[in-house]
This record gives sequence, structure tokens and C-alpha cells, in this order.
Amino acid sequence: MNRLRSLLLHVENAVNAIMQRAAFTALVAMLVVISMQIVFRVFFQALTWSEEVSRFLLVWITFIGASVAYKHGRHIAVTFLVDALPPALGRLVRAATILASMTFFAVVAYTGMKYMGLQSAQLSASLRISMGLVYAVIPLSSAVMFLYAVGDLLELLSPGEKS
Repeated sequence: MNRLRSLLLHVENAVNAIMQRAAFTALVAMLVVISMQIVFRVFFQALTWSEEVSRFLLVWITFIGASVAYKHGRHIAVTFLVDALPPALGRLVRAATILASMTFFAVVAYTGMKYMGLQSAQLSASLRISMGLVYAVIPLSSAVMFLYAVGDLLELLSPGEKS
């Protein structure tokens, strides 16, 4: 299991590096687009596509950021009850929590795929791109968080691990 965990950790770190760079790039792009919109609105003619681009980038940043936050354990969690439990029971509760999270991520990924498919024929108003492209971040980020949860579960279940 340690070899599997080591391989999964390597994959997680590679995926996380990509996700962090994607979130940063999208944030910079959103900043540039909004700044351009301000300049063009004041000095020239307003850009017709900037609001839509910034909105779509914000959606992607939100979901990608959620997966990065999950990887680093930065989501809000109330752990004082679990921390007060005996170690063996605490590990069991943590495992149940991770399994519940995995179920949630799987359902969101599945639902996101269905929704993406339903919306793929619809085009955005200004950019005329498929809305399926915009919604693709939902199953993508859910699948990434599922991957991270598998890694967390393997780490928790590894013999000799302290959690």
C-alpha cells in the first residue's frame, strides 16, 4: 500500500501543480480583462465580451480553487468532536467522513457531466462558445477532489500512520 500511496501522492502533486497554475493564470487573465474593460469603457468603446469572459473565468477559478483548497486541507472543518475521540474511533470517523466526501464528489462529477452534456449545444451570448466548455470545470474539479480524497483515505489507512 505504501507504493500505491507514493505513486498516488506523486500524481496528486503533479495535478495540484497544474491546478494551482491554472487558477493563477485564470486570475491574472480575469484581472487583465476587467482592467481592459475599465480602460475601454472610459476612453473608447466598451468591450462586448469582457463581462462574459470575466464571469466564466470566475467560475473556473472558484472550482479550481476549491480543489486546491481541498488538497491543502483549507476548507472549513469542525474537528473538536473528532479530536476528542479515542484515536481508533477518531480514525474511523475520519474514514467515514472521507468516504462521504468521495460519494459527494462522485455525485457532483456525474451530475456535472450530465449537465455539461445538456448545455453543450447552447452557445454563450458574446463569445459564442459552447456552454459545455464553461461547465466542464464541475466534473473536472470534482474528479480531482475525488482523487485527493482517495489519497487521504489511503494515508489514513496506511499502517503506522498517525492521523
